[in-house]
Amino acid sequence: MEQRLDYSKTAPDGIGILRQLERYLKKTGLEPDLVELVKLRASQINGCAYCIDMHTKDARSHGESEQRLYGVTAWREMPFYSERERAALVWTESVTRINKDQVPDEIYRQASQHFTEKEMVDLTLAVIAINSWNRLAISFRTPAGSYQPGHPVSKKNLLKEAEAD
Repeated sequence: MEQRLDYSKTAPDGIGILRQLERYLKKTGLEPDLVELVKLRASQINGCAYCIDMHTKDARSHGESEQRLYGVTAWREMPFYSERERAALVWTESVTRINKDQVPDEIYRQASQHFTEKEMVDLTLAVIAINSWNRLAISFRTPAGSYQPGHPVSKKNLLKEAEAD
């Protein structure tokens, strides 16, 4: 599959807005591991190969287990997700597939039991962000496989050690 165009170079100001949203999301207090699971699940639903590759690599670089990453597609049947993660995943699926059933009250109630109102908005912004990236990557055929995380576990551990000093 050949890339149609490089949207970052073609519309840097527009893409910059999405990057600002990503910077905001990093400061929300939502757990990075949870956000990566959300991004991975939405990317799976949308069939975005580039983003699936990216978010599995990012999650692994943060120390996420292979077992949990493999299980995301069938998270309802897997025992290794917390109730908060389950609420985030069902919310992600519903918001991503909003054209199907809108977002049912039951799913909202389930999610709001595990997230504050601000966290609900921030979680929804995370879902909106990844759905936007998915649509860009799929539409312009961003090739999967070349992404390398900028924060490998070893780098993360070095940062923790430096902060402790």
